[in-house]
Amino acid sequence: MIKERTYPSKLLENAVNEFSKLPGIGSKTALRLVLHLLKQSNEEVNLFGNSIIKLKDEIIYCKSCHNISDTETCSICGNPSRDDSTICVVENIKDVMAIENTHQFNGKYHVLGGIISPIDGIGPSDLNIASLEQKIQAGNIKEVIFALSTTMEGDTTNFYIYKKLNKYPVEFSTIARGVSIGDEIEYIDEITLGRSIVNRMTFEMSLSR
Repeated sequence: MIKERTYPSKLLENAVNEFSKLPGIGSKTALRLVLHLLKQSNEEVNLFGNSIIKLKDEIIYCKSCHNISDTETCSICGNPSRDDSTICVVENIKDVMAIENTHQFNGKYHVLGGIISPIDGIGPSDLNIASLEQKIQAGNIKEVIFALSTTMEGDTTNFYIYKKLNKYPVEFSTIARGVSIGDEIEYIDEITLGRSIVNRMTFEMSLSR
């Protein structure tokens, strides 16, 4: 039988419990983080706490691509040197950061905010698909690159979007399968991810594999 950890202070216990709610943080790590904060000056702890509060209160989602931003339009969408005609469709904000770190893509992004996953209760209507269609309807988009995780859910989402939008005169492509089946974009090394974008294939070709 595992005994519950006892704390000398209720305040300490409450803080540890809150840190433990973060992904990947167990009670031991949470305790270590809280004890570290206790050693810091009031000014440093206030800066830490206020940065989290300010993040939650003031962060903005780009009105065009749904990336996080400090302004209505993110720095990528607002950059005139980026290729407006190429859209890279990703699952989340972490994937935008991963692809940007490859320095192999100069187009713009569209963050879906998830992937279709019936087991998790996530359907097409829960994703930013309607706004993607609006971009394509505007007539400026020439290529849509699917850069979703190479999982069953990712492939299902790719296929759903393709079937919904292939009526438009747009080329649909997907990252090369140098990315292993089952891989999530954010965990792929930069060289492999960069090559998979450069060597992307048409989506129709990927269906025949």
